[in-house]
Amino acid sequence: MNEGEKSMAEAKARLLAAAAPHVPFDGWSQTTFRAAISDSQMPPGLAQALFPRGGIDLAVEWHRAGDAGMAEALARRNDLGALKFRARVALALRLRLEATDRELLRRSSALFSLPAHAAEGAGLIWATADAVWRALGDGSRDVNWYTKRATLSAVWGASVLFWLGDESEGQSATWDFLDRRIENVM
Repeated sequence: MNEGEKSMAEAKARLLAAAAPHVPFDGWSQTTFRAAISDSQMPPGLAQALFPRGGIDLAVEWHRAGDAGMAEALARRNDLGALKFRARVALALRLRLEATDRELLRRSSALFSLPAHAAEGAGLIWATADAVWRALGDGSRDVNWYTKRATLSAVWGASVLFWLGDESEGQSATWDFLDRRIENVM
């Protein structure tokens, strides 16, 4: 990453961090976007250049950052080779959820379920499935590339919805649900 890319990534992260406390109250909205600009003391022109659609682009960036964080967490694991492949997939999705703020994900899910943003939301679900497979070293280049991602997208989407409503201790019901979904598709 060159200096310009690094500087841009840092500015995005700064604005995203400033937005996070506002999202539970105002969603991924223009109100949140303006508050994040103010709180981060970022020049409005720079913020607008980084996130042209404001709150929507903040939500997209937040989702992508979560995928990147999951991939980094998996890369730091030295026990993956000892796990069955289905356990690696479950671990990846679990890491993705455990590092996620529940209320921010709830607001993101609400935003991307709106008809105007549903296609982009579906694309983000697909991107998470792709990030998992890439992090696990998937090298398929045939129809399996698509079926793996489509199947995992369904597992991810269902698991997110289950997790958002899970009140069990340590989200144990979610991890059981996730294991059952993976077992069903493997």
